Amino acid sequence: MARSGLQQETRRTAALTVLKRALDLESESRNPQALVCYQEGIDMLLQVLKGTTDETKKHNLRKIISDYMDRAEHLKKRLEQEKEAGKYHKQIKIEENATGFSYESLFQEYLSETVTEVWIEDPYIRHTHQGTGKRQQSSGLEEIKQSLRNHGVCLELEYSSSIHDREIRFNNGWIIKIGRGLDYFKKPQSRFSLGYCDFDLRPCHETTVDIFHNKHTKKI
Repeated sequence: MARSGLQQETRRTAALTVLKRALDLESESRNPQALVCYQEGIDMLLQVLKGTTDETKKHNLRKIISDYMDRAEHLKKRLEQEKEAGKYHKQIKIEENATGFSYESLFQEYLSETVTEVWIEDPYIRHTHQGTGKRQQSSGLEEIKQSLRNHGVCLELEYSSSIHDREIRFNNGWIIKIGRGLDYFKKPQSRFSLGYCDFDLRPCHETTVDIFHNKHTKKI
């Protein structure tokens, strides 16, 4: 096989791997991530199609691309309908010792430019990676408040002796409930171990994350 032909086959295989990932994500009801993978895989196949000269291969690629485009479009419409109806629900199960579930990984796709307010309710915030230390909770949160103010962000703190629910709300309609709240990371073995700074590499406790969407969400 010529070098260019080998490169095309490698790209095709990579694209199909991404599309297989999309199918797996959709089967796990991780539909937003699945849609991203569908779009990425389709774009990769379109690039392969541009570099293909064999008519039979081009025909087969067009058929594959068309099938995945139909699937992606159907999924996109389903997501839009669920959001409009306020019935969107995705569940992520984090296994014991699993990695790849940093706060950024969980929240980033829901933090659009329209987000101007975030409400966090968590009855168990005491570890450093959650935002404060156990012995200096109040002073630590006040330092964060001042630091955020310097960047134009207002942090308002309310304390409750009876709160027990764990919930994060964005004013663009997303609601995230984590079984363990923000305390789902395991303590790193040392400051030099993997995961100390990169939370995607830090092992997690087993927990479940439920994500909803309701365009009428507001703080009660």
